[in-house]
Amino acid sequence: MGCLIAAPCSGSGKTLVSLCLTAVARQRGLSIQPFKVGPDYLDPQLLTAVAERPCRNLDPLLCGSEWVRRCYQWHGSRADRVLVEGVMGLFDGRGPSSEGSSAAVAALLDLPVVLVVEASRQAGSLAALVRGFRDHGPPAVQLAGVVLNRVGSERHRALLAEALTSIAVPLLGVLPQHPSLDLPSRHLGLLPPQELDDLGERQRVWAQLAEEHLDLERLWPLLEPPAAQGQPQDPITWALSGLAPQPQPPARPLPVAIATDAAFHFRYPEAAELLKAVGLEPQAWSPLADDPLPPDCRAVLLPGGYPELHAETLAASRRSLSQLAQAAGAGLPIVAECGGLLLLGQRLEDGEGRSHAMAGVLPLTARRGPLSLGYREAEASGDGLLVRQGERLRGHEFHRWQLEPDPTLPAAASLWQLEGWGSPRRAEGWTTANIHASWLHLHWAGCPVIPRRLAAAAGRCGPLPPNGAFCSPPITVPARPVSAGG
Repeated sequence: MGCLIAAPCSGSGKTLVSLCLTAVARQRGLSIQPFKVGPDYLDPQLLTAVAERPCRNLDPLLCGSEWVRRCYQWHGSRADRVLVEGVMGLFDGRGPSSEGSSAAVAALLDLPVVLVVEASRQAGSLAALVRGFRDHGPPAVQLAGVVLNRVGSERHRALLAEALTSIAVPLLGVLPQHPSLDLPSRHLGLLPPQELDDLGERQRVWAQLAEEHLDLERLWPLLEPPAAQGQPQDPITWALSGLAPQPQPPARPLPVAIATDAAFHFRYPEAAELLKAVGLEPQAWSPLADDPLPPDCRAVLLPGGYPELHAETLAASRRSLSQLAQAAGAGLPIVAECGGLLLLGQRLEDGEGRSHAMAGVLPLTARRGPLSLGYREAEASGDGLLVRQGERLRGHEFHRWQLEPDPTLPAAASLWQLEGWGSPRRAEGWTTANIHASWLHLHWAGCPVIPRRLAAAAGRCGPLPPNGAFCSPPITVPARPVSAGG
């Protein structure tokens, strides 16, 4: 079965409850499969670290409903326990609608909902709030009960419990105020697990708090995994099965460098799985450590992350930046997403406004600006490395750094037109025959032709010799104007 941990709004404590339940499962020697609704990267990293198995994102807007069902069934049925952490408020979806929301995913998977309420400033009003979420819809939700966060005293707990009793909603536990439940964050969300030096001790405390303060007798049955059904196909194979057969798969896996360090770590686990399935071999590469590109490298992936926090160190990584620029100039396929594209620019300003030189591949400077957030529809402006003219894809945008074209350099071709709720249509991204760079986060499970096309481009590229001249000259793509918001 499983359940979905939701809340009235962000910051209520659903991640804390999910981590506590995950920690107690591991302490009891049980495997647990975590899932996360929506396009989040940071909560899944914490859940992955505690569960010791990859957290999977369930996003029907990016991947489609059938993928969500198959992903949940396949991975959930292979663990002793399962839970799904929601996103934002229970009914918050695309724009003002509930499309793609936690409630929509709960309805899609027929999951009961545990509502986590931050109750530090409430008493009897709790009943009105919970009743509203229980009865609101569509989609209708199966409310299994409520967990209260930040309850100040036993008297406060009693007041809240009586309020829930008045509307016949079970109280499934109370999280007290505790230092281990204060998770540090920054401008894009919670700190990743590699930056929490005390994560091991926190896990021990989370498990203890769950045992002491959550009603595990009633919560534990809600974490039962879905039953295996027949002989299901793994979701990666299923996603690729809808494509035309690969014409000439490589005779051996071709190495692909994936930037992987404290500056670049926003990616879905399915990305590497899809790359392997199409004949590529993902290899971790750290620009922060000034690593050289891996031997025989045939493509480079630059995922999102926090390059702005490490701009000075990245600027000093001259070997990595030089090889990246050489690779781009010689025609090696390069895919840069969100923070990854900042590495390709001329300069990157850190949070204090200090400017640092980057790889110099794209004619842009990046500096802190207004928040850009939301789902986007993308229509390709022409043929490029990964997309073809007129194709439409859906992705998600979430960044606080903005781009300014360098007027002294030739403009690159714009990748596509983006638009979304509250976001007017605009040209965005950069593209050539061997570069795909955009703010837009894609989930490749929803567009598996992308890794297939990357594999084909990598297969056309020769091996990487020490001098960096390893590919035939790239085919030029006629430039089109790109907006300053690019």
